[in-house]
Amino acid sequence: MTTNPSAPSSEAATAPDWRRIGSFATGQAAVQCGSFALLIAMNWTAVQLGGRGAVTLVILASTLPRALMLLFGGALADSLGPRAVLLRATATRLVVLAVGVLVTASADSLWPLVAVAVVEGSLLGLTGPASGILLTRLAPQEHLGRANSLFSMVMRLAPIAGSPLGAWLVVAGGLSDVMIVSAAGCAVWLVCAFHVTHGMGRPERRSGAGTSLFRRSGDGLLLLGAHPKLRWMFIACFCMDFAFLWPAEVALPLRASGEGWGIGSVAAALTAFSAGALASAALGAALAHRIPVSVKLLVTGTGLAVGMGCMALVPTPGILAVTACVVGLFSGFNGPALVTAYQQAVPEGRLGAAMSTFSLSSIGAAPLSLAVFSSVSAALGVTGTWLLCAAIALFSPVAAALALRSPVTRETPGAAEVSAVPEPTATAV
Repeated sequence: MTTNPSAPSSEAATAPDWRRIGSFATGQAAVQCGSFALLIAMNWTAVQLGGRGAVTLVILASTLPRALMLLFGGALADSLGPRAVLLRATATRLVVLAVGVLVTASADSLWPLVAVAVVEGSLLGLTGPASGILLTRLAPQEHLGRANSLFSMVMRLAPIAGSPLGAWLVVAGGLSDVMIVSAAGCAVWLVCAFHVTHGMGRPERRSGAGTSLFRRSGDGLLLLGAHPKLRWMFIACFCMDFAFLWPAEVALPLRASGEGWGIGSVAAALTAFSAGALASAALGAALAHRIPVSVKLLVTGTGLAVGMGCMALVPTPGILAVTACVVGLFSGFNGPALVTAYQQAVPEGRLGAAMSTFSLSSIGAAPLSLAVFSSVSAALGVTGTWLLCAAIALFSPVAAALALRSPVTRETPGAAEVSAVPEPTATAV
């Protein structure tokens, strides 16, 4: 059986493949829930074994390989196709988790956790870009925003369900019990991935194009340099993530403590934000194709930045929660819209490399935001730094506006020499 993954039929071009999109969402819900449960359990176990230094080591052992392998994962997804990468890496991850169950059942040192974190982080990095490709294969461009909004709902629900589950299981049973749950979620995703990727082709390399995987790992960065639309969308995403992390992770609890509001106000604000984001993501899954792009990118981005600034100044915890809910509503529209606009601007055959670099805008923004604004807050204080973050967030809709004014380039000069990805005649894996 042969397929052409980049040339969908006229029927596929008019309506999303909701059966496969539903299977994708189900599998991702299961695996992401298990991943968040395992994250909480591994961090808790590391704290018990070695305190703050141990948990920092485990986090770095997971995040650094993941960030590095994202670049190679994008190149692999472009050259092998998402089916080959997803099925092989997910099956390997399932084996790693099964072995981890046995190793952590009797281990009383930190190194087994570090080893599992390194391997798991590497595999997650490999599969990330391939997962980002799938929705573009299942939904035509006019409905891609709806599919991304549905995926955004899954990603927001996963920590809400997975984190408490992991915390309960690690206390009641132990880390090995959480690994069993994570392995079960991984198995569900593997089954769903078989269904979602059935018939998706594996591109053939052009003859004579012997570019190494190491060289192709930089394709995503080269794309940003060559395509202004992609570059501005990347900047829009990075500015929002960079500006948002410190207020949510650090400034919110610091302000609640300083005002004497208590930890309950922090929980209420974060819950209200999540509720707002879920509501708008659900609305986007139904109506995103009917909402103008300028509204989804510019209006919601501006509202998100202004709302973030208002959160730094509100006088009571009740108003803080209401404001956080409004910010969440804007976020639930803005995030999927940024992803969708970026995906639609990527040149043919380069989506894996592009998505790997796009993912780095979020992964890289988190530690940078915490480091930079924690230092700045020593001089400006919590409120001043929070307002500075809101001002930086305003650059996101400005960058998005510049991206909308930039032309879309569907072909990449020298693509054969850079990435060795062919015109997508394909053979099903």
